[in-house]
Amino acid sequence: MEQWLYRFEELGMEFNDLVGKKCANLGEMHKLGMRVPHGFAISVRGFEEFMNLTGLASQIRERIEPRREILKKVEICREESRVVQRLIQSIAMPESMRKKIVDYYRELCVKVDRPNLPVAVRSSGIVSMPGQMDTYLNVIGEDAVIEHIKKVWSSAYTLRAMMYRIEKDIPVEWAPIGVAVMMLVDAKAAGVVLTVLPTTGDTGQVVIEGNWGLGESVVSGEITPDAFTLAKENLQITSRLISRKQGMVLREASGTTYARVPEELQEKPCLDDDELLSLAKTALAVEKHFGMPQDMEWVIDKNIPFPENIFWVQARPAKFTKADKSKDVDYIINLMVGMFD
Repeated sequence: MEQWLYRFEELGMEFNDLVGKKCANLGEMHKLGMRVPHGFAISVRGFEEFMNLTGLASQIRERIEPRREILKKVEICREESRVVQRLIQSIAMPESMRKKIVDYYRELCVKVDRPNLPVAVRSSGIVSMPGQMDTYLNVIGEDAVIEHIKKVWSSAYTLRAMMYRIEKDIPVEWAPIGVAVMMLVDAKAAGVVLTVLPTTGDTGQVVIEGNWGLGESVVSGEITPDAFTLAKENLQITSRLISRKQGMVLREASGTTYARVPEELQEKPCLDDDELLSLAKTALAVEKHFGMPQDMEWVIDKNIPFPENIFWVQARPAKFTKADKSKDVDYIINLMVGMFD
């Protein structure tokens, strides 16, 4: 079998169809000199190898292919989703694959100098299926990493993912995805950067949103984050909206938990001006490199001094509404027909 495991530093944009957009972009960001958490990618070939070695490929195909039309009924699709996910999660990882994944995880632990390193295990889709597959945080130890990789693979068969493929008229029974396994940053704060105003298409602004703790509270919409707007031409902060941030996502012994923000931090900005400026500068450099507005995710480590404490975990083309500015119309139309993650 061809190579199916890659360290992030071995990847770049040209690997998109092999490891998915998320992993390919992490490799590209590493090439740009950005601080990306150490980690590795499991390519779609790894998914295919798992499915074929375990016999699940033919088993799932035989279940789903003849029932595509009836699966348009939500209740039937939901039950089929549960069955397929249980099949994937319950079957043992083939020993040959397990050994290679464990070797890469052990290497990652040595690189960071931390046994049983907590990691994030994230999906990395090749076909655009935004928000359809799962992410797991604070996964600790070899056995847990193996089990959560299978969980990510199985999330290609959640109800929402299957219904999405039915709606888009793409194969339901076969959905190979890449997986990213990366060190989990001990987050003081986290959030997103958009190098365009998504509601208006204004490409002259940078928007930064964030909250205390891990970024899942921001990307999931569970809380109203702090929001800052900077003008691209001079990086001046043009607006600040400091929210009362009552909840945040934190690491616990295994996994994560939703916790109350301490009273003294609830109305305190989660970012200072130096951090805002650094985030904006990097986001604009990435926008220039990729040639289009970006939607990026950042994390600030609470144990490392600025600016080495800023890590980037995602970069993808931004989705936004067409602007009412004639000078931007052609540019925005070109973006809207591009490939989105």
